[in-house]
Amino acid sequence: MDFDRLCKNILGLESKIRFAGVCDDSGAIKYGGQREGITNLLSPEETKRSNLQALARWALRSSLASKVGKGKYAMSEYEKIKRITFPLEENHLLLVTTEVDADHNKIISDILPMLT
Repeated sequence: MDFDRLCKNILGLESKIRFAGVCDDSGAIKYGGQREGITNLLSPEETKRSNLQALARWALRSSLASKVGKGKYAMSEYEKIKRITFPLEENHLLLVTTEVDADHNKIISDILPMLT
């Protein structure tokens, strides 16, 4: 899968998408990035720590996959953003952040077909 193209396509879906990036198992963002003109809310170190936490949560979810099925995405809403994570091949994680008023259901339904 071309992760750079995936992130560009996701950013093109909706102006309320702030960030689309892919991190590896170290938590480092390897592909994609922030929409131009958007201010980062987290420092690079905080972003990496947040990504590592998301990877750990996906590892926990995967441990239950034999009983409930493989996870497709997870969504969290905070006061300032929404964060949607999608597991990808090769121990990568797609991270998408949006404005709070974004229609996350539409964004998720638009992204899922891109991942198959």
